[in-house]
Amino acid sequence: MPPAMRLLFAIPHYFNPTPKPGRHGSTGGDPAPRVRALADCLAAIQQHFGRPQCVIDIARRTTTPANKAITSRADVIVCTTGPMHVLDQVKLGPSYFTHQPTTADPKLLGFECHAVLRDRLGEYDAYCYLEDDLLIRDPWFFIKLQWFNGQFGDEAVLMPNRFEVARDRIVHKAYVDGPILPRVTAPFQNVAQAPTLEAEVFGGRVVFERPLNPHSGAFFLNARQMATWAAQPYFLDRDVSFIGPLESAASLGVMRTFRVYKPAQGMGSFLEIEHPGNRFLTRIRLPDPSPSSA
Repeated sequence: MPPAMRLLFAIPHYFNPTPKPGRHGSTGGDPAPRVRALADCLAAIQQHFGRPQCVIDIARRTTTPANKAITSRADVIVCTTGPMHVLDQVKLGPSYFTHQPTTADPKLLGFECHAVLRDRLGEYDAYCYLEDDLLIRDPWFFIKLQWFNGQFGDEAVLMPNRFEVARDRIVHKAYVDGPILPRVTAPFQNVAQAPTLEAEVFGGRVVFERPLNPHSGAFFLNARQMATWAAQPYFLDRDVSFIGPLESAASLGVMRTFRVYKPAQGMGSFLEIEHPGNRFLTRIRLPDPSPSSA
């Protein structure tokens, strides 16, 4: 079992109360959904990766420590721009996050997070970027990442599959970042280079694939990988040429520097991250019935 890790998360957060048309939840008249999503994101980090955790000893009416072998130190820095945020409405104590205000263009906040991670090189074991509504619910998430790099080296980066869940829908669970046209990422990655990796886990074979869509709204690098990326001439160049600014901040720099993998579809849950709500999942429709041949 690897020792407990020191984790650093940098999270871009923006909310504009003025309703605007668009596909992102960072604009709209009602801040309540953004407050709830951000609070859940921040709380989940400490609930699964922070201390303390315990077992309730019912007989002795006390508690004893739990998960001491894998709980970590998790520090979170939330980057905002100007007054456009809801941090003052998130009812969490100071141990959950540190606020780093900026004057950045809201669409480029993700790059401010890159600078936060770079400036703290040497202090942490893992450097993490997370959009402000994503939820990691797997306490073994970082153990799996350590195992992956131990198997395949630092040139490979494992991204989680992002999913949504719903009730009374066509499907119960959907992975939302399926393949996109090859030409979209062809300038940045060669998916024909080492297209799959395989290893044995818990008595079975797990397959990892180079995805046509490397986006997960997040990335997770070990200290060596973070140092390698930060040393590249394009680090912090604020290139937004992969789909848009948000997607580029989460995926482009990592895709240009490393071979990106995700768990293959047959076992997509090996490493996954939840996107709250069902904005993507509800777009799934049954095909229209074929017209009668009469």
